[in-house]
Amino acid sequence: MTDFFTGMSVLQQAFWYSALLSSIIFLLQTILTFVGVESSDLDADLDGDFHHVDAPFEWFTFRNLINFLLGFGWTGVAFFGEMNDYLLVALATLVGLIFVAIFFIIIKQFLKLQEDNTFQMEKTIGKTAEVYLKIPAHKSGTGKIQVSINGSFHELNAVTEGEEILSGESVKIINTENKILIVEKI
Repeated sequence: MTDFFTGMSVLQQAFWYSALLSSIIFLLQTILTFVGVESSDLDADLDGDFHHVDAPFEWFTFRNLINFLLGFGWTGVAFFGEMNDYLLVALATLVGLIFVAIFFIIIKQFLKLQEDNTFQMEKTIGKTAEVYLKIPAHKSGTGKIQVSINGSFHELNAVTEGEEILSGESVKIINTENKILIVEKI
């Protein structure tokens, strides 16, 4: 393997080492991800508090470093000798940053898949709904309303503290009490 690097300049060797090492680590990370081992399962001995960031992912991670070096190294290998060394380093840096950005976009799309869309009564407060079955006056009985939450309709029990509300009328949900919505006529 050392014969392969013998006639190369230091910059070209750096690109090759970066490309090969990052490719091996990227492959291992990918295999471990599919096997089910996450980076949070591994015990890393780092000093510093990086958990104050309110983002679904962090900018400075080992995975992002590998993604950057992957783009940087292989761009340097592919275009070495085709342009000025300074321009090549700038292009390789840009491609490395693009690799990190692509990774962020992919992660953002995956995070959308884990969104919690379970129905919660509290999400109905402040929404408008339509009365399905008449709601008796002054909490003397329950009626039913239909409300749309996250694109799906729900038929829920409702009471009012005011006058009777007839079927087909619009109401605003003002509170919940024991899994029954409290509504008022609009």
